[in-house]
Parts: sequence; structure tokens; C-alpha cells
Amino acid sequence: MKQIQKANYIDPIIGTVGDEKKTSIHGGGKTHPGACYPFGMVQLSPDTTTSRDNGTGYNYCQNTIEGFSFNHMSGIGWYGDLGNLQIMPIIGETELRSGSNRYIPFQKGKDGWKSFFDHEHETAKAGYYAVLLERYGIFCEATVSCHAGQLRFTYPKSGESGIIFNFSRRIAGRSHLQKIELDGRYIHGSITCDHHFGGFGRGEGHIDYILFFSLEISKPYKEARFFENEEFHEEGLTALCGSDVHLLMRFDTEENEPILIRCGISYTDLDGAKRNLAEECPTFDFEKMAENALIAWEDALDVASVQGNDQTDLTLYYTCLYHTMLDPRTAVDVDGRYRGPNGDIRYTPYTHRTMFSGWDVYRSEFPLLTLLSPKTVSDEVKSLLCLALSKNTSFPRWELMGIDSGCMVGDSGTLVMADAYLKGIRDFDIEKAYEMALASCTAADTLYGKPFQSLHPSDDPYQKKAYVPNDLSSTLEFLLADYAMARLAKALGKEEDAAYFLERAKKYAENYQPALGFMAPRDENGVFLPIPNEYDTTGCVESNIYQQSMFVPYDVEGLAALFGKERLISLLENMLEKADLGALWNENYNHSNEPCHNLTHYFDMLGLPERTSYWTRRVQKEAYRLGAFGFCGNEDVGQLSAWYVLSALGFAQVCMSDARYYINTPLFSYAKLKLDKRYHVCGVSEELIIECDKDPLAFPYIDKLCLNGQEISRTYITYEELTNGGCLRFILRK
Repeated sequence: MKQIQKANYIDPIIGTVGDEKKTSIHGGGKTHPGACYPFGMVQLSPDTTTSRDNGTGYNYCQNTIEGFSFNHMSGIGWYGDLGNLQIMPIIGETELRSGSNRYIPFQKGKDGWKSFFDHEHETAKAGYYAVLLERYGIFCEATVSCHAGQLRFTYPKSGESGIIFNFSRRIAGRSHLQKIELDGRYIHGSITCDHHFGGFGRGEGHIDYILFFSLEISKPYKEARFFENEEFHEEGLTALCGSDVHLLMRFDTEENEPILIRCGISYTDLDGAKRNLAEECPTFDFEKMAENALIAWEDALDVASVQGNDQTDLTLYYTCLYHTMLDPRTAVDVDGRYRGPNGDIRYTPYTHRTMFSGWDVYRSEFPLLTLLSPKTVSDEVKSLLCLALSKNTSFPRWELMGIDSGCMVGDSGTLVMADAYLKGIRDFDIEKAYEMALASCTAADTLYGKPFQSLHPSDDPYQKKAYVPNDLSSTLEFLLADYAMARLAKALGKEEDAAYFLERAKKYAENYQPALGFMAPRDENGVFLPIPNEYDTTGCVESNIYQQSMFVPYDVEGLAALFGKERLISLLENMLEKADLGALWNENYNHSNEPCHNLTHYFDMLGLPERTSYWTRRVQKEAYRLGAFGFCGNEDVGQLSAWYVLSALGFAQVCMSDARYYINTPLFSYAKLKLDKRYHVCGVSEELIIECDKDPLAFPYIDKLCLNGQEISRTYITYEELTNGGCLRFILRK
């Protein structure tokens, strides 16, 4: 087996606290500990609950497991989604509900089939998960490939061993329809999820999809019976269509006898699921599959390897890098087919992707991926463009299963598209992309002779005066999209558009209320709303006036002129000094939520690089920890982790579409990034070495910065310089 070094540092338990045993209005990281594959379709993880805002189905603070399901979201809020095809091994008679699904109440029982477990008997590693179910004495293991997964249940000796298949289960709701066929040791089927029955936002995200699956059990069963609504159907039934379909299989087992399940899934059709299974998991070789998953993670992490002596830092770094490589996941089958946004089956030469948490991930996740995996960024832009063209709408803001859930605010799809193009990731139809973005930012009524639906408001205050009434957050997010459009238009030679959007972007200053000394929302007539103080949340989304007033990443110099430079510096220092950086929520600097991300690098832009390095290191050390409580807030589909990875390497892109990465002292003395010559310049080398002349933990400040032997006398380095390769050397001091 290939030597494994980096992947052994991955600890999927980090951040697995959900919406329980909390001390503030937000839960923890809301990650899951299950078996995953880089950007893979399958995330096979244990479920401790189907309830409340535990969006992954797993919460470290709970002590029972109700089953193992094949698809999950990681690090999300809004009650989550997926969690389909839940499988639970049992022994003996049980009640016919899990006992911890609060969306489908008992009709007869009270305890269900769930089992107690202890974290002392739980193992989570890259591509592998294991746990002992104490109630039954069954040792459970899971591993995955990109489109398939395996479960291995090791039983004690019993004549009453069993497996329950819960086909109706869905996080934050239930599946609407299940069609199941039993064919010997194979089970094939489809699970239809309609938003009227829950899912993302408890249905408010309007997420609809069908999961197809094909699975085989390694051991012949002695009995198989379908049940619905806690009632068994007649014996001998081999197919069932319903809204609450379950299946119980019974086996005789010897002591320590394993029963394995291999399963392929697809969101295209049943043939896709069968092909995925045949291609990636043709046998019950569990050990080989787990080995391949571990090697896949080792190879994936090799794109940004680091060296250091602090084992905690190494664990956090590689675990965070791992989380940035879960999404956007593949939505295509092994044969390249996927189900399009209008329900049609398509083939595409690129990898169509899903799970775009745009409002979160445009800030650090995609700036990181443009460096480490530009092909993934290219795929995602093409995927977003496909959805926009199919629906004649703006680029999706928060996409899942080909649907824009509408979650959060702004126009993040336009930001990601523009940033990609400006960085040279251009293998997509830029003319169509620009037309869609232009229609979006101008709230056009029609495009291509058809009605167009824009994320941007069409009312006069926004279109004529560039603000959204009563909504400061949306105003500033949309103005950032205007800035990105100005940059993109300029690059495309569309000078008139560039001038128009740049002028709009500058209107952020009109939201400054002198009497308050901060920005504030305005009503339809342009009158400022009465705001008592800077900690008020009126007109702010998951933020307050203080935090949102800082959100002008494209013009920090202008922001300094607006507030007064010394006052702005004082406000930033005060915001950080007063914050508990490791807390789940702060009214000052709040690292647990995105509006504050990258504020530590404002000091670079204000001529105080030492303060950027000081505060960035403080956030690294205080907001990120080992263990289930390790993340200070929702991990947010890679965003919280991406901030850590970028800053650990020594920089951060503060503003999308402005390809300057502002520097901070790296966390490690050595790092190596592997570049992609299909997208990166690679004029000097296909690698970028980042090195420090001294231990950065002992010498926390930058004295000089040299790129390929030439000193850089500024506080940023450009994307082109980074992707040209060579050696970026930090000369450090105390």
C-alpha cells in the first residue's frame, strides 16, 4: 500500500456538534464523521437523529444511532437535507420506527430500533467510519468510493440477526415516494423527495430530487418483509411502492460473522446506479475499497502539503483541507450522465456539480479552489451557467440538486463566475455567462425573448439609487456583485458597462449615517431607519450594523476615508479585542459567520501588516480546536475550513474579482502547492514553494517577502504571481 502521511492527520470528528447542548443561538460545526471521497457523490455516515437543526443527521452530543445513510450535507444550517437510504443492523424484535425521528411520530412504539453507542468505541478516518452498537453488540463499518459505498456489520451468534432498510427517511422531513424491488440478494429502487414534505429549510428551499440505488447483500436472507406505518405487509412480497416503505431482513449469524452491503447511488436513473456499483464496487472487498479511499485522500491532500512540528496545527490543517474537498460534489454518474435542471438526462464532458453554498463559499473556499483545484472551479461555473440558462434566471445563490434554494442574500454565483474568468479559468461560454450576469445585475424583465427572473430587486430604490430598502446586507452584497461586473466588463472590453457598474459600486458610501457613525439601512424614500446603536441587527442578515458596516472589501481605502482612517483602525481593533474568538456567536468580530471573514486582512490594506499577522494568528489559534467542539460555528460547506487553509499558507483573497491575496505570517515553515498548467501560468514552475526562514510560531511577524529571489515591497501578492510558481519566501522577525 502507498505510504500514507497527510491523510492520517484527518480527523472527521472535528466540528461534529449540532444543535444540542449549546450555549448561544447557534450550534457547532455541524459536520459529520462519515466515510467520504474527494468531491464524491456518496457521503456514508451514521445518523444519531432526524430532528431540529441537526442538518447532517449526526450530533456528537447525542448517544444513540438510528442508522447509516448514503448521502449527507456537511457543515450546514437551515435544518439540512438528504440522509436517504438509511440502513440499520439489529438483533431480535424491535419497534418499527427508529425512535429518534421527530418528523415521523410513533403510532405504536416509543423506543424504536435505535441503539446506544459510546465515542470510546467509535473510529472516524479518511474514507472510513466504525462504531459499536451497544444494544445489539454489532460492530459497524463504512467505506466509500466516489459513487458507491459499503457497509460491513459484524454480528454475534444469533438466529434473530437483521437489517432494517428505511427508504422513507430524509433529513428535515421525509421522502414522498419510494419504489422498491427485491431481487434475490439485490435491492433496487428510487426515493423521491418533494419539498412539500420537508428537506432544506423544512421545505422552504424547494429542493426536489430522486435518489436511485442498487445494492447487494453478501449473505442470503432467511426472511424479508416490507412494512409501512409500523405494520408488516404480507409475506412473499418482492416489490412495493409507497410513502413509508421499509424492509426487514432476517439472518442466522455465527459469532463475529460479517454481513456486507455494497451500494451504488445515482441522481440520474436506476441504470446509472447499477453502472456506478459495477464500476466502482464490483465485489465485497471492503478492505480494498477502504484502502483506495485512503489513497484518494492522500493524493488529494498532496496538492497543498505542509511541514511543521505542531501536531495540533497539522491535524487542523489537513482536516480543514479535507473539508474543502467535500463539495461541490459530483452530480454525474461514471458514464458522464446527469439529470438536468428540467428533468432531462444529459451527457456533458465536464463534471456537473452540486452543493454550492454560495453566500458562504465565495469568500475563501473558491479563492482557495482557484489555486488548488481550478478544474473544480471550472466545472462549478459551467454547472451554475447550465442552471441559469435552463431556468432563465440569475446564477444560483445557494444551489442544491439543480435548484436555487434562495438561501441567504446577494449574487454569489456572479462573483464566482467573474473571479474565475479574471483568473484565467475561461473554458466556459463567457458571452452567455456575461449576458446572464448582466441581466441579473440590472434586474432585466426578459432575456432571449423569455421572462427573466433576477435575484436583484427591480424596484426604483435599487435600480436608480443602488440600495435595497430596509436591507443593508443585501445592499452591500449586491454592490459587491456590481464591482465584480465592472471588473469583468473591463476585461471583456465593455467599457460603458464597466463605468456604469463601477459608479454603482461606489454608492456604498451613501449608506453611511453620520449621526450614527456607521452604515444603516434606508427606507423606500431614502430615509435612514432609526438605529439605536451599532450592535442593532435591523436590516442585517446574520450580522449587526457594526459588522456589516465593514463589508466593503473592494474599497477599504474608500471605507477609511468615509470613517476616518484612524477611527476605522480603532473600530477594527475594538471589534477583535472585545470578541471571544472561540465562541459560537459574537456581537463584535464573529468568526463563526461569514460577514466578518477576511477582516483581519484589512490591516494589510491600511498599512498595518503586523496587525494582520497578529489577529490572523489569534483567530487560527482560538477559533479552531481539536475535537467535536473544534469549530466555532457552522463549517458552512468548506468556508470556515478554507479560511484556515489559506491563512495557514500565508494569505487571503479579501475581495472576489480582485485577484490580490493579502499576506499574513504562515502557520508552517514550509508548504508546497502543486499547480495545474491547464489553468495556471506555471511560467517558473508547476509548483509553488512557500517557506519561512525561521519558525513562524516563534517569529510571528514578516520582515521581508521575496518571490523567486525578488523582494516584494507590498502587502499582497497577485494570483498570477502565485500561479507562476517558484518560491515565495517569508523572512520573519519577532
